[in-house]
Amino acid sequence: MSHPELLILSALRALAEIALWCLLGRGVLALLTGHRRHDNTVYRVFVILTAPVLKAVRWISPPQILDRHLPYAAGFLLFWLWIGLAYLRGVYCQTNMLTCV
Repeated sequence: MSHPELLILSALRALAEIALWCLLGRGVLALLTGHRRHDNTVYRVFVILTAPVLKAVRWISPPQILDRHLPYAAGFLLFWLWIGLAYLRGVYCQTNMLTCV
């Protein structure tokens, strides 16, 4: 491959998108199952998949943000990361005169 930067940008964007979908799935499943969500196997898988993202957001966020608000902050940051990576990918493709879909 002649453009490894494009591969890296696309991979990072895909990881951000997967993390966003996992956060969304975790939230929807929490709404559907209620207080018994910790007994649900799928919910536990979502907790495992989103734990690194939530730990990173906890590390960079100020202590005033409550733990129950971390998924919202993580979703906000991941969304803007996803948008920013799409923009960078577009700029890279335009700069190198590539046709990126």
